[in-house]
Amino acid sequence: MQANSLKPHATIDVVHLGVSYRSVQALQDITLKVLSGRLTGVIGPNGAGKSTLIKGMLGLIPINQGIVTYQGQPLTEQLGRVAYVPQRSQIDWTYPATVWDVVMMGRIRKTGWFKRFSSISRRKAAEGLERVGMEAYKTRPIGQLSGGQQQRVFLARSLAQEADIFFFDEPFVGVDQKTENIIFDIFRQLAAEGKVVLVVNHDLGNSITNFDDLILLNRELISVGMRQKVLREDNLYHAYGGKVAFFNEQAA
Repeated sequence: MQANSLKPHATIDVVHLGVSYRSVQALQDITLKVLSGRLTGVIGPNGAGKSTLIKGMLGLIPINQGIVTYQGQPLTEQLGRVAYVPQRSQIDWTYPATVWDVVMMGRIRKTGWFKRFSSISRRKAAEGLERVGMEAYKTRPIGQLSGGQQQRVFLARSLAQEADIFFFDEPFVGVDQKTENIIFDIFRQLAAEGKVVLVVNHDLGNSITNFDDLILLNRELISVGMRQKVLREDNLYHAYGGKVAFFNEQAA
């Protein structure tokens, strides 16, 4: 089943969200909905506040105004339902952990700290690794993998969490085409399962056509909604401050 054939049944509602760093307004008065059953991308120029939006929604940074809810309740009170994969640059790749260790970290919230992992947790971790094609690397130190392989391992960890909401911050940076295809396939599967899937994406090339909906930012909300609506020339001009090259699916 295609993600866009599902009727959305749960939303994240962002209402008047604002974030400031010292005296700089990083995000101003952001109001939007992120629908379940849809693959949603966050786009905009460098410094537009894309990562800030995700971190603010999750309560990882202070917000100075607004509220974020999921199914009517504050999202920050439901973080057990969220799988979040930050940018690769924010991860310590020298940490002495194997691929299996990293994926099993996705089961800690369900298991509890300092408790033995159940057979169910081990099965979920193994299923996640198999789903991303990394089961053969189970005992490999995470720091010895390529960028694309590392990203697949963290995707497996998020799958092991059995989350309802998936946030990914620039998962395609430094990955090969095979990994990008695998990740997008899994994103579409998650959306088809009725999950919320929100992805920060820096690329306006052909990969942009994988998204059902887009959020276009430049410190304020420029446009949100179906991909074809957001990728209008006037919206892109407003966001990027001039003409910008992007993949035009109508011209392809």
